[in-house]
Amino acid sequence: MNPSSSDFTDFAGFEAYLDSLGLFHMDLGPGRMRAALAGLSLTTLPHLAVQVVGTNGKGSTAAFLAAMLAAHGLPTGLYLSPHFVSVRERILMAGRPLPEEDWVAAARTVLEATARGGEAGRLTYFELLTAMAAWLFTDQQAEAAVYEAGLGGAGDATTALGRDLVLFTPIGPDHASIIGPTLADIARDKAGAMVPNGVAVTGAQVPEVMDVLRREADRLGTRLYEASTLAGYDASRRLGRLLRPKALDIPDARLRLAGPHQARNAALALAGFSVCAERLGLAPDPEALARALTETFIPGRLHLLRLPDMVPELLLDAAHNVPALTALAAALAALRLEPAAMIFTCLGDKDLAGMAPLAAGLTTGPIFVPELPGVSRARPAAEVVAALGPGAVAVADPAAALAAVRGLSGTVLACGSMYLLAALFSAPEN
Repeated sequence: MNPSSSDFTDFAGFEAYLDSLGLFHMDLGPGRMRAALAGLSLTTLPHLAVQVVGTNGKGSTAAFLAAMLAAHGLPTGLYLSPHFVSVRERILMAGRPLPEEDWVAAARTVLEATARGGEAGRLTYFELLTAMAAWLFTDQQAEAAVYEAGLGGAGDATTALGRDLVLFTPIGPDHASIIGPTLADIARDKAGAMVPNGVAVTGAQVPEVMDVLRREADRLGTRLYEASTLAGYDASRRLGRLLRPKALDIPDARLRLAGPHQARNAALALAGFSVCAERLGLAPDPEALARALTETFIPGRLHLLRLPDMVPELLLDAAHNVPALTALAAALAALRLEPAAMIFTCLGDKDLAGMAPLAAGLTTGPIFVPELPGVSRARPAAEVVAALGPGAVAVADPAAALAAVRGLSGTVLACGSMYLLAALFSAPEN
C-alpha cells in the first residue's frame, strides 16, 4: 500500500496511512529527510533548534528544556517519541497537542513535497513525523523547538535538521543490533549527531563513552561542554543553579517528575538552557525556570495511577532497557517503594537476558507477563516468563494482567515497554 496524500481527508485517514508505513521499519540514513526538507524549504530552520540524543532520559530532558524556553516567553515546539496513547502527543506547541486538522495539513504538505521521489523517496514513519514537526513549528511561528532523536545519531532523522545545539543524555547499551554491537560503536553513532563547528553539551557519561564524544568533538571542531560546568540541580534542596551566562540560583524548584535520574535530566536541561539563553540574548528568570522544572510532566515516567474499582495503585514507568531498569531500581529505593507485584514484558529486540534479573529484583511479589496483541515486535510471554523465573506468570493480554492484580493491596509496578504501558492505560476494564 502506498497511498498518496489525497487518499486521506481527516485525521483517522492519516492514522491509517501511518499504519501503512510500518511503525517498526528501520531504514536509517539522512538522504530522504534532507530531500524532504529541501522540498519544504526547510534546509535552514527559522527557529532555534535543539536536538536531544542519548539512550535514556531524552524525552524528560527535552520536555524540561522546552518548558524553560516557553516560560521565558518564546513560542516553543517540542517533538517527542514514542507516544503514550495518541500520536498527537509527539508534536506539541506550548506543551499542548496541535489540532487534528493541522496534522492533516502538515502531512499533505510533506507528502506532496516528497511525491516526486516515488518509492525511493518514501519517508519512514519517524521521518514523516520529523518532517511534519519541523514544518508545523515553522508554520506555527515557533521561535524555538526541541527535537528528541529516535534510536541513533548519525543516521537519525532529526540529525538531518539544522541544529543550533545538541544535548547528550547518558549513552548505554541499547539498540545494539542496529547501531552497535559495542558500547563504543553506539557512542560513535550517537556522536555522529554533532554539528561540525557547532556546540554540544553532555550529561555524565561512563569513561568509554566520554572518550568517544571528546574524540569526535575534536575531529569535527565541535565545542563540547560537560553539563556540570554550566548548571546543576540539587534535589535534596530543590535548588537549581546556572553558572552561565552568570551565576544564578533557582530556588523552590521541586520536580514533578520523580526519581534521582530526573535530577540529572533537569541539570542537563538547565545547561542547555544556559547555552540557548546566551545565543538568544535572554536574561534567565529564576522564577520562570523554577516553574518550568516544577510543572514539566510526561506520562509513563514513575506515573502513579488510581484506576476505578481497583484496590492497588498502578505505577507506570517507561524503563525498557538495562540502564533504565537500573535507574528505576534506584528511584524505587529513593522513594522507599516496594511494589507488591509487577506487570512486565519487553519487545523482541531488547536484551532480555540482561533485563530479566534486574526486573525480577524490583518486586518480591508475583510478576504477570502479558502478550501484546497487535505489536509486531512483541516477545512471546512464555519467553519472558522463562527468563524471569518461578515468580512470573503468563497472561493473555494487558487487560488480563490488570484483572490479576485488581484485588492486591499496595502498589503494582508496570514497566518494560511503552507499548505495554499504553495498553494498560487504555485497557477496556479501565
